[in-house]
Amino acid sequence: MSSPNATPTASGRPSVITDPSLEMTGKDKDIDALREAAPLIPAGTRINVTFLGNEDLGMRVKASSAAKELGYVPVPHISARRLTSEAELVEFLTALRDQAGATHAFTVGGDPSEPMGPYGASVDLITSGLLKEYGFTDISIAGYPEGHPDISDAQLWDALERKYASLQEQGLNGTILTQFGFDVDPVFAWIKEVRRRGIDLPIRIGVPGPAGIKRLLTYASRFGVATSAGIAKKYGFSITNLLGTAGPDKMIQDLDAGLTEAEGDVKLHFYTFGGTKTTAEWITDYQAKH
Repeated sequence: MSSPNATPTASGRPSVITDPSLEMTGKDKDIDALREAAPLIPAGTRINVTFLGNEDLGMRVKASSAAKELGYVPVPHISARRLTSEAELVEFLTALRDQAGATHAFTVGGDPSEPMGPYGASVDLITSGLLKEYGFTDISIAGYPEGHPDISDAQLWDALERKYASLQEQGLNGTILTQFGFDVDPVFAWIKEVRRRGIDLPIRIGVPGPAGIKRLLTYASRFGVATSAGIAKKYGFSITNLLGTAGPDKMIQDLDAGLTEAEGDVKLHFYTFGGTKTTAEWITDYQAKH
């Protein structure tokens, strides 16, 4: 990935692919993949570390520490409904601070339908005040341009506004990080509504890194992302060609063409689906060409 100083778009704003962030799991293979890709990823890049049910605290801290050692900004995920107690949250925050030097985090509700402990939603983590108490200064929160299969739009907007208000009250920096999608139209509409509501946080639009089309559609289906033939065509691949590989070229170009200064700070977050080096190479090539 090239220097964060990317060429401005026709509108004069920086390209959305300026200073992209990446995602990894806590597994050793992903740590090895990050080290292998390190020559392609600039220092200071945000590296998100997932909070999956088949990983433990030690794995997440180890991955965050590896990202820090390589010169990156670790952004460990904290899944509210997977936490069994306040003590577990404090243990995790303490380890991330002391062992990984983490000051950023991404709070998310998480997959379990019922909370495993006292936190039913990510807003509960933020309003607890514990993140600030343990030295976290920049908190990412989730955004859903295409909605959520289990949560109404009204609830999503209410939660976003409450989280933003709590961050403001505590003097914490924040970023809105979205689920990945294939279509820019709902993204544009959603960004405009975020700004209309007075929420001025930087936004990182989730995009899938280059991957096999069949794999992309499997992930999309799992996360409730629209995958109609029309959307797939707009994204730049044939839904019948499941053996091919696709990158988010078309989506990035459409975002750069449609965004203006009024939308504020908008960048990209790459879901790598295990292909860290492949994604980093793709980003480097795209930046060089554009």
